[in-house]
Amino acid sequence: MTYAQVMHDLVIRNGTIIDGTGADRVIGDVAIDDGKIAAVGVVAESGQREIDATGLLVTPGFVDMHTHYDAQVTWDPYLTPSGWHGVTTVVMGNCGVGFAPAKADRRDFLINLMEGVEDIPGAALSDGIRWEWETFPEYLDALDRRNWVADVGTQLPHGALRAWVMDDRCADGVEATADDISTMAALTEEALSAGALGFTTSRTPLHRSLDGELVPGTSADASELLGIAEGMAAAGHGVFECALHHPEVPESFEWLRALASITGKPAVFNFNIPDSHPELWRDILVMLDQAADDGIEVYGQVAGRPVGILMSWDGTINPFIGRPSFEALRDLSPSERRAHLADPAVRERILSEPSSDGRNLVQFISTTFDRMWPFTGEADYEPLAEDSLGHRSGGDDVRAAEMAYDHLMASGGTGIIYFPFMNYASGSLDPLREMHQHPRTRMGLADGGAHCGTIVDGGMPTFMLSYWARDRNRGETLPLELIVHRQTQQTAEFYGLNDRGVLAPGMRADVNVIDFDALGFERPEMAWDLPTGAPRYVQEGRGYRYTICAGEVTVEDGEFTGALPGKLIRGPQSSVA
Repeated sequence: MTYAQVMHDLVIRNGTIIDGTGADRVIGDVAIDDGKIAAVGVVAESGQREIDATGLLVTPGFVDMHTHYDAQVTWDPYLTPSGWHGVTTVVMGNCGVGFAPAKADRRDFLINLMEGVEDIPGAALSDGIRWEWETFPEYLDALDRRNWVADVGTQLPHGALRAWVMDDRCADGVEATADDISTMAALTEEALSAGALGFTTSRTPLHRSLDGELVPGTSADASELLGIAEGMAAAGHGVFECALHHPEVPESFEWLRALASITGKPAVFNFNIPDSHPELWRDILVMLDQAADDGIEVYGQVAGRPVGILMSWDGTINPFIGRPSFEALRDLSPSERRAHLADPAVRERILSEPSSDGRNLVQFISTTFDRMWPFTGEADYEPLAEDSLGHRSGGDDVRAAEMAYDHLMASGGTGIIYFPFMNYASGSLDPLREMHQHPRTRMGLADGGAHCGTIVDGGMPTFMLSYWARDRNRGETLPLELIVHRQTQQTAEFYGLNDRGVLAPGMRADVNVIDFDALGFERPEMAWDLPTGAPRYVQEGRGYRYTICAGEVTVEDGEFTGALPGKLIRGPQSSVA
């Protein structure tokens, strides 16, 4: 076939196009000009650059609506791990924690809050953040001077807002006055008008500062949240995102409905399945249906897999946390620590000691061997009950602890144990499959940038495609077109980003070209690449032949090209398709 003279910046040829709308895949071309899609289908004109996508998937870039890059955006233009997994837009500021607004004397307070809630090393935050702002609009201006591999959207966090308005009274349990609420509403309107995409809060007892204090606003009276909603309504846009206490979601529905009625925009809560209430998710889906029938926009945000804790010698938690002989090794370098742990005498001492860590949650995670699985690769996110350490040890906790120790010593002391903390009460991902097919849920909770020493789920977009549409053998899969739709058009439109998420003429040229057969991710590893050399789990993706953001190739065959076309998003974006 002969093409006409060069007309397009880039043409992707003969790909299997999944356009993001949920429509069936088709074979065709995609032409790109000036950062936008010029044509989809049969493109007769040639391109200055052409990509042969024969046998490859061509999808929109992924829009990740739940990240915590609020600090990382100031030092990492590649936004890893999301940048490794086809993500071309991230939304941060979730769960009520963040770094703006921030008075100078409140910076350490906000760092302490983020470290406790999201397990991001405080030393890395203190060293890495370049404080160029106090107010939220000033924060946006500081971000506007930067570029990344993906576009960045922000949200206003309740914890920082309360700290700004109430100073020393911001602690949870202190009731906001009418003047406090009025000021918070005005600042919320200001932040949204300056470009924030939403407002976020936390009401779960799991979210605590490094000092063990609840996040400011955790138990705030509904009048405070409804007052803030008035500020959102005045701005005319914005998602309200909330980390609820999972067993108490039904009790929160009344004020969530009232809030969404005030704003006229979506209110979304983190929708996970706790072990304590394994069937509650069914009742919540009914409540979501009822809200939809009443014309009220309440949604549940659903993860693609269990909220899974990764235990290792170098991570935040493992089965031996609090045992004196292990804690004595905490301050050693990783190699020195592993050398000591390989000593049979050290092993014997650690195994013989009780833990002195009295925190109930830590005790639960570190001693429940029925929920611990040796982790080796990507098939291990839906493990079988009979493969758990508790089952393999015959219920003998002493033997299970020995097995845990020996697995952590595997691969030179880099072994990992997987602990599904939520979304695995039934020992299957079938409930998540049903939740993902509900029209009032949205794909999220990947938590890119957070939980550095416990969780690495920033690769969730890759998992969704590779596991749910291709590899799952313990139950039914999900249609590939639905999975792409869930993390492109659905997540983009949810935040008013109507210029992306669909491969159609006039839309942003955010595109992935994927070798679906090769798509997957590497085993999680601990890296010491945060500021000050602080540790974090990383998990790279594979199978991404090209990731394109705003028309520029940012990833080619799994490697960053150095192009940084990503910019700050200021408010909702109109479709020009």
